[in-house]
Amino acid sequence: MKITFFRLLTELSSRKTVSRLTGAFAKSRASRTFIAQFAKTYGIRVEDAEKALHEYASLNDFFTRRLKPGLRPVHTADNSVVSPVDALITGMGDIREGTMLSVKGQDYTVEELLAHSPRRINYTNGYFYVLYLSPTDYHRIHAPISGTIIEKEHIPGKVYPVNDFGLKHMRRVLSRNERLITYMQHGTGEVAVVKVGALNVSSIQYVSPLPEKLSAGDELAYFEFGSTVVLLMESGTYEARSDLTVGSKVKMGEALGTLKPAQSSR
Repeated sequence: MKITFFRLLTELSSRKTVSRLTGAFAKSRASRTFIAQFAKTYGIRVEDAEKALHEYASLNDFFTRRLKPGLRPVHTADNSVVSPVDALITGMGDIREGTMLSVKGQDYTVEELLAHSPRRINYTNGYFYVLYLSPTDYHRIHAPISGTIIEKEHIPGKVYPVNDFGLKHMRRVLSRNERLITYMQHGTGEVAVVKVGALNVSSIQYVSPLPEKLSAGDELAYFEFGSTVVLLMESGTYEARSDLTVGSKVKMGEALGTLKPAQSSR
């Protein structure tokens, strides 16, 4: 009964209007007075921030903060896939015939996640990660590989929460929420970086200017409030680190696994 009640409340509050109002306040100068309390409440390491707290113009300005140089070293091996974000891994594994199995008890298809894009065929038997960013985390999103952006797509949708409650008790939130998808080409295939909006995420923004070619660890986008990144690797191109599991915490720039060398045509 309690779960049903909270699900109903979440459904009613999942309209973009609510998030726009929250976002408008977070971007206002009036929100500056909440920065210190926000940082304290969520245990944010303010000493890691690029600027002092009083230098941020709004709560949103602080939330989308950059870090001091050198705090997120990027694993630089040519064949590495690195985490694009600081996050908790809430789902990971092989994609089996186009299905990502048991993400908090629910299965998702690549087809629905990518909104029926023709590119979905490239990930039919690939690999996936679901990377959840809590309010505590650093919220800039970086390139997971060195490569070229070959396509971008915006998918309108709801803004259901993508925390533990949302993933377990709301119906298929990763494929119902607003999404900003970036496809990147590397030497042996491609990667899809699916940025999923969530409750109180007023928008997902690309960095400006956004270059066509990126090196692993370069800035790609950022969330205005917490959310999730789903990372998809093309079929037959990737080998995951064996020591990472659902529940592992990763930092931006940390190696998730390696790209396989191109198959010989002989």
